[in-house]
Amino acid sequence: MSVHGLHVPSPMLLRAGYEIEFELPAPAAIVTLLSVHPSRKGDLRAPDELRIEPETSSDTFLDSFGNRCTRFLAPQGTVRLSNSTFIADSGLHDPVAPAAREVPVHKLPPDVLRYLYNSRYCEVDRFSMIALELFGTVPPGWQRVQAVCDWVHTRVTFGYRYARPSKSALDVYTERFGVCRDYQHLAVTMCRALNIPARYVTGYLGDIGVPAAPEPMDFSAWFEAYLDDRWWTFDARHNTPRIGRVLMAAGRDASDVAITTSFGMANLKKFVVVTEEVAQAATRPA
Repeated sequence: MSVHGLHVPSPMLLRAGYEIEFELPAPAAIVTLLSVHPSRKGDLRAPDELRIEPETSSDTFLDSFGNRCTRFLAPQGTVRLSNSTFIADSGLHDPVAPAAREVPVHKLPPDVLRYLYNSRYCEVDRFSMIALELFGTVPPGWQRVQAVCDWVHTRVTFGYRYARPSKSALDVYTERFGVCRDYQHLAVTMCRALNIPARYVTGYLGDIGVPAAPEPMDFSAWFEAYLDDRWWTFDARHNTPRIGRVLMAAGRDASDVAITTSFGMANLKKFVVVTEEVAQAATRPA
C-alpha cells in the first residue's frame, strides 16, 4: 500500500504454532512457556491453547517476569504438545530510535534493576573492563547498544553444531561460535556491564520480508534494552530490523524462559515450529 508515493506497510495476519513430542520413561512434571506473551493477547485472532496428548489436567499461571506458563504431570510414554493460532501484526519493522537515551541507574524503575545483574548465562562482573574498553568511547544510548550488536554480530559465527545448554556469555566471547541464544547472551551481558538494562526474550520470528533460511524453523531469541523509559528490540544475531516478531517470554537469560522444563527425564523426539503470513480470511468460518 502507498500513500502519496510513500510505501505504507499493511497489517498482516500470522499463523504461529508448534508440535513437540517427548518420550518419558516415567511420569514427570513439565512446565512450559509456549504461550504468546500477555502483552500480545489483544492481537490474537484465535485461541492460544496448549494441547496435550494424551489429555491431562494442567494449570496456567504468570511467573515473576509476567510470562504465561502451563504446568502438568506428563504420563509415562509418548507425550505430544501442540498448538496453532493466528495473531494480527502491524507489518512494521522493529522500531529504531537513534536518539533514545540511557536512563541513569539511580532513576531506573525498581523492577528494571534486576536486568543489570549477573544471571545464569550472563557473567556481568567478568565483562566490566571488556565492555568499557570496547564501547566506552561510543556515545551513550542507542548508539552504544547498536555498537554492541554490531560487534557481536560480526565476531560470532553461527552454527547449530556449536549449541550446548551450558554455554555462557563468557564461553561465547572466548569461542566466537554459537546459536541465536548465544549471540543474545553476549550482547545482553555487554549492555549490563555498561549499566544498560537488558533482558533476553524468546518468541516466533518467521522469514517474512527476508530470504528463507535453509535451516528448519525454530523459536527465536533476541533481546531488549531499556532506553528512554521503555524496552526496545535488538537482535545481535540478525542485526537488522525485522517484521513479524511475536513475543512469548522475557527474562534475565535463557534459563528464565526455557520453552519446556521437565522435572524428570523427557527425551525429545519431534520438534516443529511454524510461523508464516497468511491471508486475512484464514480465520473466517467456511
